[in-house]
Amino acid sequence: MVDLTDLLADLADESAHLDALVAPLPAVDWARPTPAPGWSIGHQIAHLAWTDHVAVLAATDAEAFYATVMNAPDPSRLVDDGAEEFLAPPADLLARWRAGRAALADALAAVPAGEKLPWYGTRMSATSMATARIMETWAHGEDVADALGVVRPASDRLRHVAHLGVRTLGHGFAAQGRQVPTAPVRVELAGPGGDTWVWGPADASDRLTGPARDFCLLVTQRRHRADLALLATGPVADEWLDVAQAFAGPPGAGREPAGRNGAAA
Repeated sequence: MVDLTDLLADLADESAHLDALVAPLPAVDWARPTPAPGWSIGHQIAHLAWTDHVAVLAATDAEAFYATVMNAPDPSRLVDDGAEEFLAPPADLLARWRAGRAALADALAAVPAGEKLPWYGTRMSATSMATARIMETWAHGEDVADALGVVRPASDRLRHVAHLGVRTLGHGFAAQGRQVPTAPVRVELAGPGGDTWVWGPADASDRLTGPARDFCLLVTQRRHRADLALLATGPVADEWLDVAQAFAGPPGAGREPAGRNGAAA
């Protein structure tokens, strides 16, 4: 069991690394398009700020959280509308994102042990929420890095993203309307520090191996399977590469192979 305090520290570090990437940018660069159609770098940060805001509501005021869905003009555009709502000049957006990150950390730290928080289509513990925020912050940070043409070094914080990716195997199949497999999958990933991260029984017939960063890019739908060094053995593992989705909600559009235009949720 991962300690919530450690998770919140890793979330703060992941956010700080992205903050350091965008804070020095001139205002014109905040308008740069990212791989998500219609989303600029500003939209990516606004989305994180908005999601932190609704996560605070989920942790502190369930009725207010549900109202964000019930009062949405078009629930199918909730995420896009949230990013547009929070979009602001860079200095104002940075201040709002930073304040929201601090508020979320305080809110999650105060959640009683065992309490489940409402979320879109599910409920989750404070530790799961913190893990999901690490995943989102890293994934949208990849969109920002792609827009800037930089490659960010991998860190051990990716283990949280990978863990969420493994745990959501069934969700990926279900989101695509496919039968959720019952066969276990052995996952062996090469961590950035040279160690191996392992999930699943050692004797499983279905196996997935490769670099941890590549797996995280897959489950956040930031890269197509054809562009990743992941090896799937067995029908379940192979199909998983097509449907993997660590984020909640309906299926994302995913990304096309390199050289073609695509998008992620």
